[in-house]
Amino acid sequence: MSHVIVEISFVPLGVGTSLSKFVAESLRLIRESGLPHEFHSMGTNVEGEWDEVMSLVRRCQDRLFEMGAPRVTTSLKVSERRDKAYHMADKVGTVNRILSER
Repeated sequence: MSHVIVEISFVPLGVGTSLSKFVAESLRLIRESGLPHEFHSMGTNVEGEWDEVMSLVRRCQDRLFEMGAPRVTTSLKVSERRDKAYHMADKVGTVNRILSER
């Protein structure tokens, strides 16, 4: 299995300038997945096994189309390590530790 941390940003096009209801629906699906995640102003970080995360991306995109978006642009940033196990909290914790040492 391949554990990944993915930053996801969905942008439905052709639905006007307010995207909040689309963002909220994507986040609802992400929360329902049970995968660890962190929502932020420019997207959402999700952590899990590759197939599980990519399946979630597909479900989110499909749902945005169902909501009336004629086009959806999705940006993904994928971080994968095969030399050791790691998690979102580990990455943030390491940087915060370094900052506190200064």
